[in-house]
Amino acid sequence: MAVDEIRGTVHGTAPVPLSVLDLVTVGAGTTATDALRTSVRLARLAEARGFHRHWVAEHHSMPGVASSSPAVILAYLAAHTERIRLGSGGVMLPNHAPLVVAEQFGTLEAMAPGRIDLGLGRAPGTDGATAAALRRAERLNEGADDFPQQLAELTRFLDDDFPDGHPYRRIHAVPGPVQATSPGGVQSPHRPPIWLLGSSGFSARLAGMLGLPFAFAHHFSAQNTIPALDLYRESFRPSEVLDAPYALIGVSALAADDEKEARRQVLASALNMVRLRTGRPGLVPTPEEAEAYDFSPMEREFVDSWNANVVHGTPDEVRNGLDELQKRTGADELMLTANAHGGDVRLRSYELMADVYGLPTPA
Repeated sequence: MAVDEIRGTVHGTAPVPLSVLDLVTVGAGTTATDALRTSVRLARLAEARGFHRHWVAEHHSMPGVASSSPAVILAYLAAHTERIRLGSGGVMLPNHAPLVVAEQFGTLEAMAPGRIDLGLGRAPGTDGATAAALRRAERLNEGADDFPQQLAELTRFLDDDFPDGHPYRRIHAVPGPVQATSPGGVQSPHRPPIWLLGSSGFSARLAGMLGLPFAFAHHFSAQNTIPALDLYRESFRPSEVLDAPYALIGVSALAADDEKEARRQVLASALNMVRLRTGRPGLVPTPEEAEAYDFSPMEREFVDSWNANVVHGTPDEVRNGLDELQKRTGADELMLTANAHGGDVRLRSYELMADVYGLPTPA
């Protein structure tokens, strides 16, 4: 595995490589089809403007997030792009059999050789009841506790290197390396690099010990960002994958042509989070609905706290906020998620961020 499949290239005046985290959001009055078509437009825009990678995240039972099946969406995006790296940010491994994940991402690698990332998390990506339905288990921490073992099993399937005597020695993830050992077989030299995702210290430490790249969810766990990155760097051991730590952080960032419009858009996104956190998940509301909503004092406090970690405003304000955040955290890559009701608003935000950093423009 080449290190350049992990480390990105800096373009323009950006402090580090910039990437996209796409939650495939569904706004009120729109459909999942609309959201998925927006994702294709976003992936093409990101590719044309020099963003390094485009990831989608696994969520379940959330009407406003149409990304319950990352592998399916990534296949769709692969068919509409040519160069940009595509990946999961992430697949929640305890929800799946490791063999199935290896097969899915081996298939994606065959579709888009050298462009696929496999980001893995240990959270369910949903509420407890839905997690129980996904995992067919009464003890929801069972899968999370077994995450290191599941990760090791998945890695063995991807590399097709279970030792002799292992019960899975004769089981192979296909597409995969076993095809190269079959008569007349030729196998791609690429294997999707594994990333560990986290919002606390567990995956940070594990990623460091295994010498893997690490992605931290700053966009919803900002208070833990620096401690987790410090732990990752302190725990890091060089590996065949990386000779030095490489950490990206997910950042909520929304740029608009004027500051007032940016505030309107992030208020709608914050109202969506209020509803999600109080057990009322729904479609992303319009800015008009958010402006008319009567926030309780407790809800207003949550909104203010939530939006304090959303880098938003004019392009210059967003650039300054991202530069400061990167300097403060030392992140090696910034993965930007622009959450808003409308797809055109999200696309405009990425265009503005590309412009303000002088990223490449299409020929």
